[in-house]
Amino acid sequence: MRPVIAKGTCFPMFAYEVAQAIDLDAAQRRLFEGVERQTIKYKRRAPASFEYRPAPVHVPRSGEPQTGDGWQTMPGVEVVLYDFGAVSVSYAIPLAGELTRLPALAEDLWGNERLLKDSRRHVEQLLGDLGAAAVRPRIADLVEDYSIFHIETFTEPCDAAMLWTTEALTVAQLLRAAPHPLSQQEIADATAARLSFGPNDATIIDTDAAMLFDPEGDDVRDILEFANTQLLEMRYLDHELDDVLERAYEGLLGRSRRPWRMAPVGPDLRSLARLELDAAILFEQVTNALKLVGDQFLSRAYAHASRRFHLADWDASIARKLQTIDGIYGKMTDRAATRRMETLEWIIIILIAVSTVLSVVTLTPKH
Repeated sequence: MRPVIAKGTCFPMFAYEVAQAIDLDAAQRRLFEGVERQTIKYKRRAPASFEYRPAPVHVPRSGEPQTGDGWQTMPGVEVVLYDFGAVSVSYAIPLAGELTRLPALAEDLWGNERLLKDSRRHVEQLLGDLGAAAVRPRIADLVEDYSIFHIETFTEPCDAAMLWTTEALTVAQLLRAAPHPLSQQEIADATAARLSFGPNDATIIDTDAAMLFDPEGDDVRDILEFANTQLLEMRYLDHELDDVLERAYEGLLGRSRRPWRMAPVGPDLRSLARLELDAAILFEQVTNALKLVGDQFLSRAYAHASRRFHLADWDASIARKLQTIDGIYGKMTDRAATRRMETLEWIIIILIAVSTVLSVVTLTPKH
C-alpha cells in the first residue's frame, strides 16, 4: 500500500533583499502586536550558543488565501526580517492524501507567479511600515524561492527509510519538481543529501525543495529558511560586486587611454572605498549570522543545505572579487598619489620659471 499523508504542510518561501540593513529593535517597535523575536525551537538538547546573532524578527501578516491547481494557502503569511537587510516570506499549504500527489504540487509551486507577485506585495507593504528602521531601502530584482514539504504523520506507521527506497522516485520527483519518469542516477542524486535523528524521522534536502518527515521539524525548517536567505544574499552581493568591478575597470582603462586628462580620482576612490566597505560588511553579517556549535543534527542539516546551495562556491567567488576590488583600489590610490606628485612637480617647475622671469625682469636696466 502506498503511503498516505495524515497531516502535513507545504511551506513555499520567497527571500528578498530589501535594504542595506534593518534595525531589528526599531523594526520591532514600529510594527504592532503579534511581532516576536524568532529563536530556534529545539526538540533535542542543545546549548544556547547555537543561535542567530542577532535574532531575526518574526512578523505574521494578514492576507487573502492564494489558490492554484488543487491547492490553497492558509490565510496570511509569515515574514522573517534579518538584520543584514533581507526578508523571507513564507506561505502554508495543508497537505493530506497520497504521497504521489506531491510532485504535481511541487511543479506548480516552482517559480509560481501568483505567489511571487503576492509575496512582493507583502514585502512592499512591510518596507513602508518599517520606515527609518530599514537603512537605504530598495527591493532588489533577485528573488530566491524554496519549498519545504513537512509531513508530520502518515495514516499508517512507516519507516522513514522508505522515502529513499520504495518511494525514492516520488520523493525525487517532488524535490526536482518533475512529475515524470526520472533516471536512477537522477533519483539517487536528488535523495542523496539526507539525514535522520531516529528511525521515524528524515530530512532530505535538494536545491529547490526539501522534504521533512518529522512530528516537529520547526528547527530544521528555520535552518533551511535561513540558508535560502543566505543564498539570496550571496547571489545579490556577487551581482553587485560584478557591477563594481565593471565600473572600476572602466575607470582605470578610461584614464589609461586619456592620460592627458586631469579628471579627479578622489570621487572615484571614495565611491569605490564605500562600495567595498558595504560589501565586506554585508558579507561578514551574512556569513556570521548563525553560529553553528552544539547541536550536531542541526549542524549537519545546515551543512547539507550549504552544499546543495553551493554556498562555499559563492563564498569563494565573493572573497575573490573583494580581493580584486581591494587591488584595484590600491592601484587607483597609487595612481592618485603619483598624479599629485606630478602636479606638485609641475607647480614647482612653474614657480621656479616665474621666479626666474621676474628676476630677469627686475634686473633688466630701464632706459
